[in-house]
Amino acid sequence: MFQIGKTIVSEEIIQKDFMCNLSACKGACCIDGEAGAPLTKDETEILQSIYPKVKPFLRKESIAAIEDQGVFVTNDYGDFETPLIDGADCAYVIFDKKGIALCAIEEAYNQGEVAWKKPVSCHLYPVRVKDYSEFSAVNYERWNICDDACALGKELQVPIYKFVKEALIRKFGEDWYSELEKVANTHK
Repeated sequence: MFQIGKTIVSEEIIQKDFMCNLSACKGACCIDGEAGAPLTKDETEILQSIYPKVKPFLRKESIAAIEDQGVFVTNDYGDFETPLIDGADCAYVIFDKKGIALCAIEEAYNQGEVAWKKPVSCHLYPVRVKDYSEFSAVNYERWNICDDACALGKELQVPIYKFVKEALIRKFGEDWYSELEKVANTHK
C-alpha cells in the first residue's frame, strides 16, 4: 500500500494487468453478484434527474424494477446502489445483438441524451473505492468472472491503473493520477 493525498492505494493497482474482454465475459459484472452498483449521494440525485431520458433505452423489466424500487435503493448498511431485476441484473443493464450486457445510462450518454456517463463505481471497475472518515481506500477487486480480462491485460501489458485512467481522473483528478503514475514508474 502507498498513500496519495487522502487515499491509501493498493499496490495491485499498479502491479496487476487488466483489460475488459466483453466477448469472453459478456458483461457478467452487470448481471452477476448480490448487489447493485455502489452510488454516491450526488449520483442518486443525478439518476433522479436523468431517468426520464434514460428510460427509453431500458428494457421493460428494467422499467418495472425501477418503478417498483426507485432509481436507486439503500442497502442494509445505508449505502446507495442501483436496483436489481429479480435480485440479479442491474436494472440499468441492456443487451446488444450478441447478448453482451451494456449500460443503458452509458448508451444514453453515447447518443448525447445525457451528460453523465455512468456511476463512477462502474467506470472504475475492477477498482473499488471505500470512503472512510479520514481517507479513501483504493483497491483491486478480484472476481473470477474477470479471469479473461486479467489474461487479456497481461497479454497486452495494460496495468489496472492505465485501464481505468479516465475513471481515476474522474474520481480523484489529474494531479492525483499524475502522482499515481510517478509511483508506478518507481515500482518498475
